[in-house]
Amino acid sequence: MKINWKIRWRNPTFWWQAAVSILAPILAYFGLNFEDLTSWQALGSLFCQAAQNPVVIVAVLVSLWNTITDPTTTGLTDSAKAMTYDYPNAEK
Repeated sequence: MKINWKIRWRNPTFWWQAAVSILAPILAYFGLNFEDLTSWQALGSLFCQAAQNPVVIVAVLVSLWNTITDPTTTGLTDSAKAMTYDYPNAEK
């Protein structure tokens, strides 16, 4: 699996996608909304409960997998062009 991780780490969009990939399945499983997390203690408690539940762990891993893979290429690798980038492509 050849992925240009250097570019992913530098791309803020990747970090937002990864955060949502982790938080969304947890919130969905426990039937919560973002507004329900009103303190750091509530967030920590939620993550502790999620870490103890294999169904939630699998859902988070699948969600992260979907964030990492590039659906525009075959297999699990980035395109040859994307592998040559040093910074995220600003070309639109």
